Amino acid sequence: LFILLSQTEKMKTHSAIVFLLLFVISYGSSENSSTSRGCGLDLLPQYIYLCDLDAIWGIVVEAVAGAGVLTTLLLMLILLVRLPFIKDKEKKSPLGMHFLFLFGTLGLFGLTFAFIIQEDETVCSTRRFLWGVIFALCFSCLLAQAWRLRRLVRHGKSPSGWHLAGMAICLMLVQVIIATEWLILTVVRDKKLACNYEPVDFVMALIYVMFLMVVTMGVSLFTLCGKFKKWKKNGGCLIITIFFSILIWVAWMTMYLFGNTELRQKDKWNDPTLAIALVSNGWVFIIFHAIPEVHCTILPSQQENTPNYFDTSQPRMRETAFEEDIQLPRSYMENKAFSMDEHNAVLKACVIFAHENLNTALRTAGFRNGSLGSRPSAPFRSNVYQPTEMAVVLNGGTNLYFHYKKLLKKGEF
Repeated sequence: LFILLSQTEKMKTHSAIVFLLLFVISYGSSENSSTSRGCGLDLLPQYIYLCDLDAIWGIVVEAVAGAGVLTTLLLMLILLVRLPFIKDKEKKSPLGMHFLFLFGTLGLFGLTFAFIIQEDETVCSTRRFLWGVIFALCFSCLLAQAWRLRRLVRHGKSPSGWHLAGMAICLMLVQVIIATEWLILTVVRDKKLACNYEPVDFVMALIYVMFLMVVTMGVSLFTLCGKFKKWKKNGGCLIITIFFSILIWVAWMTMYLFGNTELRQKDKWNDPTLAIALVSNGWVFIIFHAIPEVHCTILPSQQENTPNYFDTSQPRMRETAFEEDIQLPRSYMENKAFSMDEHNAVLKACVIFAHENLNTALRTAGFRNGSLGSRPSAPFRSNVYQPTEMAVVLNGGTNLYFHYKKLLKKGEF
């Protein structure tokens, strides 16, 4: 009897465990049927594309946009840390414009998430307003940068930082007015839903942004013409940035207006098309413009480097005590008291000065004791030390100068 009771209890225990496992499995399958694969149980349906493994495009775009946000924040942090060490006026003046551009690039990556989540009235209004405004800010900064580089290449001077930042903000405000008017006329006056708009209307509201792109491209071409060549590299990076941006805009507008409709995927592919365009253009801004500009800004200026010893306009620095043993170019050895106009007169003064000091030269050659005797012959004179122009200038430049002034007063020149 005891054995039978124990076996009955074991059977009941096993049955309870099996029943519990079946209940968990059935509950999980029922939940998975109502939620997407890869998402949590409590996630709102609006945010499914952020984690849905069946629609992988949302996860990929989300990851790329997140990397862009981190990179942009890192560049802004680098500028903030290096700001006290930037002394060059030409590099310090556009810092406000650079921060505006990085802020606009950060907005592009942030706006990408508005196209990943499913649309509603708030999301659609955000999309319609911020798309043109953020791009207008970025291209306005690029246009101001093109104007700055054109001034630097031609004149070597940059406009003030207030002018650059003010120009970018004023150009952006035009798109703010356009987007605000579009929303007021369609949503407030006509009582239409914010999501009820045609792709053509969305593109037409961005005509001003396209105008900024074209103008920036035209002005940036002039940054390659000028005498200050060190700024032409920045102009080349700016041209590449605008060129790739134009290609991206042509591609997404073609797909958004015609391609998705022809492929009969208008409802499914419109949001991915716009999200990919935002991420692509944001990374073009970072790689071809933001990183080169930040590197150029934090790079030490030429004045802080080693002085250019081949620049004859600067005074020569003596680096060794054995200067007389080093053969230097003539331009470094000329006395400052003489000019090029007095060169012929100096040659004549050297001859007279050497003739008057011939006795001193002979004593230096070994005739210190006794009389000099008769005038030495030609072979002997060839072995006597005769000071040349360079030797006279180096050993007695000051005396020669006063002697030359004395001869001028006597009228011998």
